[in-house]
Amino acid sequence: MPSVVRITAEYATDRTTVATARPRLSWVTESDTPGWLQAGADVELDGRHVVRLEGRDSVLVDWPFDPIAAGSVHTVRVRVTGADGETSTWSEPHEIVAGFLPDGGWTAQLVGLADPAVDAQPALVRAGFTVDGPVRRATLYATAHGVYQVEVNGREVDDEVLKPGWTPYEQRLVHETTDVTALVVEGENAVGVWLSGGWFCEQFGFRAAQRRHYGTQPAVAVQLVIEYADGRSSTVASGPDWRATGDGPITAGGIYAGESYDARRALPGWSAPGFDDSGWAPVRVDETAVVPQARTAPGARRTEEVPVREVLTTPSGATVLDFGQNLVGWLRVTVSGERGRQIVLRHAEVLEHGELCTRPLRRAEATDRITLAGGGPETWEPRSTFHGFRYVQVDGWPGELDPADVVAVVVHSDLRRTGWFESSSELVNRLHENVVWGMRGNFLHVPTDCPQRDERLGWTGDIQVFSPTATYLFDCDGFLASWLTDLGLEQRAQGGVVPFVVPNVLGNAAVPAAAWGDAATVIPHVLHERFGDLGVVAAQYDSMRDWVEVLLALAGPRLLWEGRFQFGDWLDPAAPPERPGDATTDRDLVASAHLFRSTDLLARAAALLGREDDAAHYRKLAEDVRVTFVREYVTPAGRIMSDTQTAYAMALVYGIVTEPDERRAMGERLAELVRVAGYRVATGFVGTPIVQDALTATGHLDAAARMLLQTECPSWLYPVTMGATTVWERWDSMLPDGTVNPGQMTSFNHYAFGAIADWMHRVVGGLAPAAPGYRELDIAPQPLPGLAWARTAHETPYGRASAGWERRGDTIVVDAVVPANTTATVRLPGGEPVSVGSGTHRWEIPAPPAGDAPGPVTLDTPLADVIDDQEAFDAVLHAFRVRDASTVREFLDQTRWLPHLSLGHALARVPAEIREDVRAAMETVSRGRAG
Repeated sequence: MPSVVRITAEYATDRTTVATARPRLSWVTESDTPGWLQAGADVELDGRHVVRLEGRDSVLVDWPFDPIAAGSVHTVRVRVTGADGETSTWSEPHEIVAGFLPDGGWTAQLVGLADPAVDAQPALVRAGFTVDGPVRRATLYATAHGVYQVEVNGREVDDEVLKPGWTPYEQRLVHETTDVTALVVEGENAVGVWLSGGWFCEQFGFRAAQRRHYGTQPAVAVQLVIEYADGRSSTVASGPDWRATGDGPITAGGIYAGESYDARRALPGWSAPGFDDSGWAPVRVDETAVVPQARTAPGARRTEEVPVREVLTTPSGATVLDFGQNLVGWLRVTVSGERGRQIVLRHAEVLEHGELCTRPLRRAEATDRITLAGGGPETWEPRSTFHGFRYVQVDGWPGELDPADVVAVVVHSDLRRTGWFESSSELVNRLHENVVWGMRGNFLHVPTDCPQRDERLGWTGDIQVFSPTATYLFDCDGFLASWLTDLGLEQRAQGGVVPFVVPNVLGNAAVPAAAWGDAATVIPHVLHERFGDLGVVAAQYDSMRDWVEVLLALAGPRLLWEGRFQFGDWLDPAAPPERPGDATTDRDLVASAHLFRSTDLLARAAALLGREDDAAHYRKLAEDVRVTFVREYVTPAGRIMSDTQTAYAMALVYGIVTEPDERRAMGERLAELVRVAGYRVATGFVGTPIVQDALTATGHLDAAARMLLQTECPSWLYPVTMGATTVWERWDSMLPDGTVNPGQMTSFNHYAFGAIADWMHRVVGGLAPAAPGYRELDIAPQPLPGLAWARTAHETPYGRASAGWERRGDTIVVDAVVPANTTATVRLPGGEPVSVGSGTHRWEIPAPPAGDAPGPVTLDTPLADVIDDQEAFDAVLHAFRVRDASTVREFLDQTRWLPHLSLGHALARVPAEIREDVRAAMETVSRGRAG
């Protein structure tokens, strides 16, 4: 019998609170019946109202009842009927809380410290109130200019951190909705708020342009609605009668700077009734025209604790804690010491020359300071900051430090994990784990570029390229839909131009940038493809159209976006450290490729929404742009004027080149460029997410495998061999000798290059959506040379799906699980596509025949042949590494210009001892082949 095992409402995957009166419903059904499909479903509201829905729809189904009232609480149950006529039992009831206030219902004022001594001064705010009867329900609504936590009668109201996150405060504020019924009592009560500057008071910008973008002082708004058992209700709202002090234990707090905490200033009982606040002052009231909206994205929480792996003593004698993992969050310490002792905690991602390396942090001090009260063990963790770190230098610790007294607390938006991948390669597995950790650290209320230096901004280009990977690894539909709302607001403020970062705190003029601004069109498309979320396409349609219209105006009658500022293929490995935008791919070519991409995506969005006139209009424009691009940049022989990996990848993956012979020629040229680069990556932000797709789509699986498994710099696995536990910003953020890249912009936690994981899931593992939301699956694994097995799993909106393969002698075994209420098209190497229904499936196919055995290799062998001979090429590189690892990249950089020379000629300028080692290595390889 089928059973409904999970119900969600709208984006409320981490809670039951919704922000809309008509929340869309989703449910997951499990069934042992092969090929089970839903024929219909009954949805019950509050045990009384039942609506019958015919058909297969079970993901983001429109609310079938009257709108729910603000503040109301409901239960929903679902039962399903299969195509076989069998009906399930009712599901368990799922609670839905209307977490929004009625129109005009927000009355709380933003309040803060009336007479602050310094900018961004932390504060405590409180008020007392009386409950004069039994309480049926008490609901807290709160938001802030800054970050806050509320306590009611001395107890924190929830486990969320850094609330309410970061939005464009002057245009949008979000509020939390929290059930605090269990915290209020009949009689006297008190509410207190910890308040700090957070993002609102941070100094954003680069160098001389740094400034407090939003304001100089934090403020909080609190509204407590009490519903009595007898039907009455009352509201406690922040206003001029509340009181505040700046004399609390948090003496300073900033996102970049860190937190300073003086335990001697603690105020026991400050948020409980009966506390004497006569020494506190009346609050300051801040005016705002923005009415807070209920949160739609998940909150941020502590999600994991990581113990100290090792206590290090640096060459200078400093004590440094190594947690073994680059992470985002803070430390929780338990310490005993004399009153007034100060402990200083300095955070960083890497060591250099054995010492804490803080240069990449730039202006971010990333330092917490604790002053002890004395008298026994004291436990502390910050409330007003976060850090990106693996290492922490500890100064001032009393006595010998016991590592058990310190733990790293991992903090990020509390997204549900939905995607996994593993293979026979431990290096590839670590790469994938690095991608996961990079996403966790950079999805903290906003999708940021990095979590550690004086930046941590919502760069649009980074999330544009990473969004397909993000949507597989975690359920981030609500998270990204909320961020897209902010993007649309910031875009409107710039006349249709999408800013470089959202929220936009850089103050830049309205300058469009390809691949960055295209987040406006790409991410709604991805959310629809991966979650079946047509609502976000509808909500963002004006944003998508405005962006495309800006680009078309810039392109003019030539239909080419050219001659203007661009980031281009940012961080192409050939770019100098201080000029990361100096890529080998022409910037105008990148821009015009994205003009086509966004126009094409807009046409598709219009068709999805039934806007037929728009769809026809933009479809015609997209085709005109495509034809113009080909005429301007592509030769009749299928070469692109910018002869780079990124150029060919864009033309192939974006669908700019459609003629089969041209696509075949471009695939061959791309494979040749990869080959002569020594199977190393030669792409930046634009090309990296798509170069492997371009190779495998044109039949060059071997080249894609060599590039994925490459460990020389630049490659995906080079950082792994250097001990990376997150994805780096640069391919060589750390150089082979262990020194940090000299560029002023170097992060060790940047998810952009981790966008390769999407290809790993879809192509190597073989699991992709064939219809929106995985209603239909595409199971098409491509067994990668160099791997013995690979498998992937994903919690789709319909349930868990998986795919994988394993070599067993002359056979490859392919396994797949298709969730109930979905179908799949299976495409196996050498076979015709077949359609299957839900259930567990297995196929066996013959392994590809082995190629001809390689022959002997000498210094006279053409370098191109050595590159293609993986055993010989690896032996050459090993010879370099043994003598001088720093010369490997220089030699490999030469290979792209010298492929037709002999190996000996290519070695003409290397030291004689390396040349001799290579000759001996080739002799060893040749002897082994001769038997």
